[in-house]
Amino acid sequence: MKQYFIILCVFVSSLTYSQNVITDSNTYSAQELIEDILIDSNCITDVVVTNAVGGNFNGPDKSYGYFNANGSSFPFQEGIVLSTGRLINVQGPNTSLSDDDANGWGGDEDLEYALNESNTINATILEFNFRAVADQISFRYLFASEEYQEGNSNTCQYSDLFGFLIRKETETIYDNIALVPGTTTPVKVTTVHSGIPGACQPINEAYFGGWNYSNAPINFNGQTAVLTATANVIPNETYHVKLVIADEQNYRYDSAVFLEAGSFQLSTNLGPDLLLANNSALCPNETILLDASQPGTNTYRWFKNGVEIPLETNPTYLVTDAGTYNVEVVIDGTCFSYGEVVVEMAANPTVFNTTLSSCDYNLDGFTNYNLFDAETDVTNNNNALTLENFFFSEAEAISNTNPIPTPTNFDNTAINQIVYARVTNANGCISVAEVTLTFANNPIVFPLYPGCDDDTNDGITSFDLDAMEAFVLSNNNVPNTATITFYGSQSDLENQTNPLSGTYENTDSSYFDTLYVQITDNGICYAYASIYLTVNPSPELISDEDMVYCLNLFPETILLEAGILYGNPIDFNYQWQLNGTDLLESTEQISVNEVGTYTVTVTNSDGCSNTRTITVLPSNLATIQDILITEASDNNSITIVVTGEGDYEYSIDNGYFQDSNIFTNVSAGYHTIHIQDKNECGTISADVSVLGFPKFFTPNGDGYNDFWNPVGLDYMEASVTVNIFNRYGKLLKELSAFGSGWDGTFKGELLPTDDYWFVITFSNGKEYRGHFTLKR
Repeated sequence: MKQYFIILCVFVSSLTYSQNVITDSNTYSAQELIEDILIDSNCITDVVVTNAVGGNFNGPDKSYGYFNANGSSFPFQEGIVLSTGRLINVQGPNTSLSDDDANGWGGDEDLEYALNESNTINATILEFNFRAVADQISFRYLFASEEYQEGNSNTCQYSDLFGFLIRKETETIYDNIALVPGTTTPVKVTTVHSGIPGACQPINEAYFGGWNYSNAPINFNGQTAVLTATANVIPNETYHVKLVIADEQNYRYDSAVFLEAGSFQLSTNLGPDLLLANNSALCPNETILLDASQPGTNTYRWFKNGVEIPLETNPTYLVTDAGTYNVEVVIDGTCFSYGEVVVEMAANPTVFNTTLSSCDYNLDGFTNYNLFDAETDVTNNNNALTLENFFFSEAEAISNTNPIPTPTNFDNTAINQIVYARVTNANGCISVAEVTLTFANNPIVFPLYPGCDDDTNDGITSFDLDAMEAFVLSNNNVPNTATITFYGSQSDLENQTNPLSGTYENTDSSYFDTLYVQITDNGICYAYASIYLTVNPSPELISDEDMVYCLNLFPETILLEAGILYGNPIDFNYQWQLNGTDLLESTEQISVNEVGTYTVTVTNSDGCSNTRTITVLPSNLATIQDILITEASDNNSITIVVTGEGDYEYSIDNGYFQDSNIFTNVSAGYHTIHIQDKNECGTISADVSVLGFPKFFTPNGDGYNDFWNPVGLDYMEASVTVNIFNRYGKLLKELSAFGSGWDGTFKGELLPTDDYWFVITFSNGKEYRGHFTLKR
């Protein structure tokens, strides 16, 4: 082992100008860093560095080398450091981002394989072989990273990787020993931190050193606590170690791992710490034998809480109480190996004896139990305790032998039988509680539970079981925290089959029925009882109906009736509503003059009700909007256009009423139209004239058809002119629209049989033209 006292003294003296960690990437070779700085022990031999890889920054700086605390608060005074960036950027204070890269700086497949990750770059690697005379080696380290970012969710997602990989020289598969203590979890930013509010919870926080601010002695945002890496080895066997750190995914945000100088040393494996936090602490009256045996001619000294235990020089020591235990092993009189284990003591669970009740349906003292229903009372609802099983004796519960095979379906074999509950805590400590089995005997009597029949009054109706449950809970003898279950028969109750829910319809028309109720409280049977159902008749009413109110008769009223079919109306109560609004009417009949939906609720002396709906619809006289006439044609027609709330029918000249508002083949002349409301709200009439022209006339003096004159002219139309022409357009006669007509003469002379022409002109300019025949 080489020594460099002069160089080191000069170097250290140059570090006194600041209070930050400083680094040196040039003074020590890789061999010297491992053999003289990290190990520095004659008991670890054949140390040979086989590989050193780092970033090429085209200058003297490297990504690995020596560091010194330089009087700062950094927990290691000196050691070696491996980084994913320039070593110069490791030095404090934490005032800049270490974010380095270098050409051709690759990753490491062994690291990726060991940590089950991928895509590493910028890997810094130191590999070496060694042999040790003990069966365990260990060293202390600390991981720091720029990817620790306080309050930033990236801390929950991203982390550079590092590993301390070890294997036998003759093997190829590495074990990673850079693990969270007591786990197989690699140490990373994402596995050791104090949590990011709103992003991720703390994880392994006990091993997080803290966030670094601008006055930190290193240039990284956060760091772990001081951790120990431990590996079991075969004495005097050659092992290969690969110390490696790498960026993951990209080069951004560098990280570093610091290894304490001289901490790579022999160690004695005393086993894992037995801690309350890890649920591995010893239970009362439990012991553990610590074994520090090492090959060779050795001596042993044991310590408890830093004080040597007198006369304890054997390779084993029996621990009976809590403490920090250390062993010092001198191997072959020259090499020292140290081991330590922390032993904590856990208390036995606090449990409580209790009584478990169940329903004894046939009152013979024997019934069925779910023994786990007693768990809440036995553990006092302590979720940190586990009720493992039940036993017939306390001894069997303690030894965990012959558990009751069906504890959830257990039939007691003796009255007031006692079974024993075995309870454990997270550390495996045991307590036993007695559970006395009894049965519920809380007699409860319910009054008749009434229901109301439906419209048919056949003695069968539906009962709302939710309302019935409230009825049961209202009984003063029933706990208000109870759970209620209904059954349709005693057999179903005893067999716990076919529980009822929702609604229940009684099965016959006797107006009576029985339900069976089980009452449990906090999962424990409290009582069972019968509920006797009675079905009371409901008022029977006539069917819903529609009525008509004639708006034209307002404020006259119509009479609405509740419509009771059976019974004296004075024996019922009434409530009337119009469109959902209470009318404050309480009589069997009411008078109304408003349309809408009326409901009447009729209630008898048993409190049973029935409801009838009367819809009052509007009707009214018709209002004529228009009369459309097709006249002076071969098919005269009249169309009546009306509005109104009624349902109308129509007749002409006192004929039969029809639904259609159109009359066809109407003769020319004057007519009377009648419009009648089918709901008997009245009839209105209108006079209508239809214009027509005779096709011929026979002026022969027989008193029949002796004159030609238009028919259907509205008598209000006073300015109508009627002119008659012969076929040559000669005006023969100008008639008065309301005179007797033309007698077929011109200037006193009879005109011959022929066709003659007419033009009728109205005051609005409308004209009718046509011709007719004069026959002699």
